[in-house]
Amino acid sequence: MERVYLTQEGYEKLTEELEFLKNVKRREFSSAIEQARALGDLKENAEYHAAKEALAHNEARVHELEDKLSRVEIIDSAGVDADKAFLGAKLLIVDLDTNDEERYLLVGPDEADPLEGMISVTSPVGKALLGHSVGEEIEIDVPAGKLRYKIKEITR
Repeated sequence: MERVYLTQEGYEKLTEELEFLKNVKRREFSSAIEQARALGDLKENAEYHAAKEALAHNEARVHELEDKLSRVEIIDSAGVDADKAFLGAKLLIVDLDTNDEERYLLVGPDEADPLEGMISVTSPVGKALLGHSVGEEIEIDVPAGKLRYKIKEITR
């Protein structure tokens, strides 16, 4: 089975989501099913079918999270070279074409959220940054063309 790499924060976030789905949402959907059953004929009861479908989606997500959490390996940056960009590294990079600075946290695909500056190490940009050091220039082929970055800072 393939390992799922997460930061401690990512692990806690998934654990909280799992607990919420199991302890809050599951009860809400079960209650909605019971209320819809009380309305009568189940064949033509849209509320009943909608509640059953919502519960099924919830249970699918619960099983997905339980599977991921059973295969988690939490990233410990203590034993990683702090001078290189690896999983869990915080990078300050400069776009060499626009001189714009951007901050990224390199994470596993399950934690990626580009809008929050968390990029997956399996994405084109994440893959290209891996293993590079401060001062290095990287050219990345992306669907929109070529990106040129320089790493200004790496922190853990």
